[in-house]
Amino acid sequence: MSRATLQKDPKAVAAMFDDTAAKYDLMNDVMSLGQTRLWRRAVLQSLEPKPGERILDIAAGTGTSSVPLRKAGADVVSADFSLGMLHQGQRQYPDLDFSAADATRLPFADDAFDTVTMSFGFRNVVDSAAALGEFLRVTRPGGQLLICEFSQPVNQLFRTVYSEYLMAAFPPVARTLSSNPDSYVYLAESIQAWPAQRELATTIGAAGWSDVQWRNLTGGIVALHRAVKP
Repeated sequence: MSRATLQKDPKAVAAMFDDTAAKYDLMNDVMSLGQTRLWRRAVLQSLEPKPGERILDIAAGTGTSSVPLRKAGADVVSADFSLGMLHQGQRQYPDLDFSAADATRLPFADDAFDTVTMSFGFRNVVDSAAALGEFLRVTRPGGQLLICEFSQPVNQLFRTVYSEYLMAAFPPVARTLSSNPDSYVYLAESIQAWPAQRELATTIGAAGWSDVQWRNLTGGIVALHRAVKP
């Protein structure tokens, strides 16, 4: 199934992640050459979670991104729209608070969280404007948003090499390690099609967030976009 078709069908996207849940964390480590751990550490350092702080980790998958937040003492809700991911997460991290949730229709009250964070899931949301509006709704005034997502390398030569790596390396590695290798072709395509840093920052600001900033990681392969609810 093509990227365009998947993006128009949320159920198909959820099913794709259901199929990859068991080996999803392993695949992320392999495909990123171990960089995912550094990126998650950067998220933790940027958020600076405090004991008792209420955090929504949306698109948490198996909960790997939530664990360091919980260890810091924050009250974390690990939410995802893939039931397969949630079930795998409950097996791996039974102490986490998992919740089924669609980013465009969150089942949480207004102003319920101090922070909303989303790592490597925003490009899979069917309606990004609706999701940003929901993130704004459930965040308290003065609370923060942090989106960690693949982006565009700032160096043109590096960008070309990176793009060629995505399309050349993903399929054969995925066929070896994943039960659903076609899903990783979709993931590679979705990374390539994702907007650059400034464009995403503009989209976040248009949704009502203020003080939008971004920081590049690994030469712009990934960017942290941070904003505040007025």
